[in-house]
Amino acid sequence: MPMNQGFTLWFTGLSGAGKSTLANLAAEELRKRAHRVEILDGDEVRTNLSKGLGFSKEDRDINIRRIGYVCHLLARNGVIAISAAISPYREIRDEVRRNHERFFEVYVRCTIDKLVERDVKGLYKKALAGEIKSFTGVSDPYEEPLKPELVVDSGTETVAQSLAKLLARLEELNYIGNGARR
Repeated sequence: MPMNQGFTLWFTGLSGAGKSTLANLAAEELRKRAHRVEILDGDEVRTNLSKGLGFSKEDRDINIRRIGYVCHLLARNGVIAISAAISPYREIRDEVRRNHERFFEVYVRCTIDKLVERDVKGLYKKALAGEIKSFTGVSDPYEEPLKPELVVDSGTETVAQSLAKLLARLEELNYIGNGARR
């Protein structure tokens, strides 16, 4: 399998778990290895591609389908398409997976306690107090992936450890070459 083949690298996890941080570091490292990379960050997509959508299950599903479609277009054109969106519902993530030839799911796991502890905006405390409705992982469900290609635990691992695990697993499954600069 040629190493310049595109694929979708899909980060899922709760708000504040570290999806975007890890996605950006992975993108940086993959670019150093001469891969073409694009990141579709959940917040940016909501502003630019899914403006007007709310946070109902239907609207969240539409948003994730849109992200998945753009990732599919990029990947089939040789780009590593990175999605960093909560994508709380397993059924829609699995639907997106089925529409991709090469799909690598990373579950960025973190406990609610750790998320509350590191939450500078206080959103989890507000959600736990009932002040924010439809907050994923508190008053709205988050369905963990059943068989992701990789699980990283941002509550117990450093970002460097998680990135090293990710790159090693991508190499092991032949999504990328073995650390050699191109």
